[in-house]
Amino acid sequence: MTFSKTYLEEAIEVTSMISAEKVESMVQLLKIVKNEKGRIFFLGVGGSAANAGHAVNDFRKLAGIESYAPTDNVAELTARTNDEGWQTVFVEWLKVSNLNTKDCIFILSVGGGDKARNVSVNLCEALDYAKSIGARITGIVGRDGGYTATMADVCLVIPTVNKDTVTPHSESCQALIWHLMVSHPELKVNPTKW
Repeated sequence: MTFSKTYLEEAIEVTSMISAEKVESMVQLLKIVKNEKGRIFFLGVGGSAANAGHAVNDFRKLAGIESYAPTDNVAELTARTNDEGWQTVFVEWLKVSNLNTKDCIFILSVGGGDKARNVSVNLCEALDYAKSIGARITGIVGRDGGYTATMADVCLVIPTVNKDTVTPHSESCQALIWHLMVSHPELKVNPTKW
């Protein structure tokens, strides 16, 4: 079998194992955020940061929910990295944004963060801060979900079918799931153009 065929069959297997019930729970959490006029702060690094920017667009435009991604502001992100360190870039951004109990942080990550292994500690710090003030937490992550899975109110862990393709399947499924959410009748308020 070719790599392409194998990869596509893995994608079918991964998506067939995603918990629709967990996605529905995430939608209900975001519906509460929307009804309370809360905001969604999408946090991710690497490919997940690019996904966060795209998700912000869709949640604002299609679902009518005020949404932001700190990684969309490269000037502030790099100034904070330079002056304060990478570990605190998200938590300090959330503090200036006055994160509150009506708001939600939405983690997009392959690993979900891991303090002990010093991986995506910036996500872990943001999760700790959000939890300490009572903000809602959700996320779409890969593997076992790491720190995000332990801290979130609702977390969707993308199933692993091949350890060598966890990252591409996880990041692809992030887009699949947030597109499902902004198309969901509980959240969608505006039509797509095409």
